[in-house]
Amino acid sequence: MLAGLLVLGAGAAAWAYLRLDGNIRGVDIDQALGDDRPPRGAATPAPSPYGDASPLPDGALNLLVLGSDARSGAENRELGGGEAGGARSDTAMVVHLDAGRTSATVVSIPRDTLVDRPSCPREDGGATRPASGVMFNTAYEVGGPVCAVKTVETLTGVRMDHYVEIDFAGFARLVDALGGVTVTTRQDIDDDRSHLTLDAGTHHLDGRQALGLARTRYAVGDGSDLGRITLQQDLVKALVRRVTELDLLTSPTVLFEAADALTDSLTTDTSLDSLGELVTFARSLGGLTADRVTTVTMPVLPAPSDPNRVVADEPEAGRLWASLK
Repeated sequence: MLAGLLVLGAGAAAWAYLRLDGNIRGVDIDQALGDDRPPRGAATPAPSPYGDASPLPDGALNLLVLGSDARSGAENRELGGGEAGGARSDTAMVVHLDAGRTSATVVSIPRDTLVDRPSCPREDGGATRPASGVMFNTAYEVGGPVCAVKTVETLTGVRMDHYVEIDFAGFARLVDALGGVTVTTRQDIDDDRSHLTLDAGTHHLDGRQALGLARTRYAVGDGSDLGRITLQQDLVKALVRRVTELDLLTSPTVLFEAADALTDSLTTDTSLDSLGELVTFARSLGGLTADRVTTVTMPVLPAPSDPNRVVADEPEAGRLWASLK
């Protein structure tokens, strides 16, 4: 998901600019949440490696990246989104870019984590009710991106500088546009729910298979969300490797197809909701490679109230979040 943004850093053909720019949906999270948030870190510019006069930002940043388990739309339903209305944030990652943006830490938050969900503003001017001991992904269900960001900031004490969301269908189309991704599975996978069967070993996956891997849960480990997170983290690195190994500037068709797939399924905060802003951001990640991406999971323990749920393991979780400030 984060890796997909690197696609845009290869350049954007002028003939496609308006189409791609019009694809992106924005949510004004800063306006909705106001000033009652963790402090924002400083972002500093660096000389552009592309030789132009405009400096690229290179300050440390934190992004909340969500994979949306959309429950509507024919394409999403065909890919496993189901028949019910609404959507869930079944994949949640806090991505910390270090100063210089040549290395990153990706922290996965299990969807089954029990949290204290704050009151969140709604578009109609009202607010959601706060709740204690509820699953993390209910924040998105009841209050969309704004509540997801506020819940993460409440949980972590870390300001989310940006918000990025991609849905099921968009992820699958992006992988296909890139020509697939190569991953190595540690065990056999046969999961009827994610429609994926793979022997242990190295595989080159198309979009549908990659999505199946991201959704696989019951066929790995103990069937909990923690096993699925490991597969998702492997996919993040595989996407970064694939993007960095492709010379997209030499293939305008591949570049456009990848950028179109990404932007058509992308929702961001309003400071990233134009093609120009996304390209600048992606270019600032030019030195980020797969071997400089560290993936971890928020430390958790079984919840005392429910063995099928987890809670943050303190003080270890707090120390992790403090390291990202």
